Amino acid sequence: MKYKRVFLMVMDSFGIGGAKDAAAFGDEGSNTFLSVSRAENFAIPNLAKLGFYHIDGIRAGASGEDPVGAYARVCERSHGKDTTIGHWEIAGIYSEDPLPTYPDGFPKEIIEEFEHRSGRRVLCNKPYSGVKVIADYGREHMETGALIVYTSADSVFQIAAHESVVPVEELYRYCEIAREILVGKHCVGRVIARPFEGEYPFTRTSRRHDFSAVPPEKTMLDFLQDKGLDTVCVGKISDIFAGVGVSESIRTSGNDDGMRVTLTLADRDFTGLCFVNLVDFDMNFGHRRDIAGYANAVMRFDVWLPRFMEKMNEDDILMITADHGCDPGYTGTDHTRENVPLLIYGKHIRPVNLGVRETYADIAATVADIFETERPRTGTSFLNEIQLNIDQKEG
Repeated sequence: MKYKRVFLMVMDSFGIGGAKDAAAFGDEGSNTFLSVSRAENFAIPNLAKLGFYHIDGIRAGASGEDPVGAYARVCERSHGKDTTIGHWEIAGIYSEDPLPTYPDGFPKEIIEEFEHRSGRRVLCNKPYSGVKVIADYGREHMETGALIVYTSADSVFQIAAHESVVPVEELYRYCEIAREILVGKHCVGRVIARPFEGEYPFTRTSRRHDFSAVPPEKTMLDFLQDKGLDTVCVGKISDIFAGVGVSESIRTSGNDDGMRVTLTLADRDFTGLCFVNLVDFDMNFGHRRDIAGYANAVMRFDVWLPRFMEKMNEDDILMITADHGCDPGYTGTDHTRENVPLLIYGKHIRPVNLGVRETYADIAATVADIFETERPRTGTSFLNEIQLNIDQKEG
């Protein structure tokens, strides 16, 4: 069977618990799905139909009818639990060393160089919640023009500024300066622009922009491009890969916009990969420890799914997965080290339990086999396990 399009959708932070090394990350017992499933009236019949409740180790909900898709529990092999490391592994890169983090803030020499090159003073410089930091430092920023610089448990250098004080394009320029400074041992995964607006306690806007480190080796995106195939990236995917291997990038303002864009792409004639990130699960609900909001976002995605599946062609494949956890029922506000789900659907996909996969990179190896390209060096393809040939389908 020759496939024309793969739609790979990342439910950002939708972990399912059970990581063997969770304790080493301070996340023992975390389970994003389990916390979300306890919300009132929680129901995901369409994800269930694809096989979600049949995944090994899922301990909440009913298995229901026989699934129509293939399904697996997937472990993260890389040493991290952040967006960059997770997406890079999905695309075939194993990161043996974690990206640098700064629990005590960035070193004096980094801040001083950034202040010198940006021409603005820095406020905060410590780990902080993105919502709380603008509430605590926003008024001083408004009065002085100083930039709010903060980090988290992830490998990030975040710069927050009010759009009336620092226009968005200027904020992006400051992020580019920081990206140039943060190299070598200080090469953080992402520099993130965090614009906000309004009156105290202020509101973050949708004009966030990530400036990622360049992937250290070729990913499935590069191998697809090498063969002349399309790599259409939706949401922050292009940012995560620093634009490398991306033939088209479509920015979105959140989950609803991402789902809308993906529906329009289902009607477009292209050959290759559509790689989608739905960020709201993580950014708006996981980090804010909002169980009800997270549950509602998952249910909105579930309701949307049949609309997309109806548009799928005979030679399309849908894959749904996640990049890490962010348990809204856990302590703190950081990501959590968890396994993630993988659901695969298509008219020639055999419903099968793929068991426990040892690395997200199995996804990249499978995409490479689907399009008959060179494989990334990490990962094992499961294409032969899920492929239903035409004779079997008709029989």
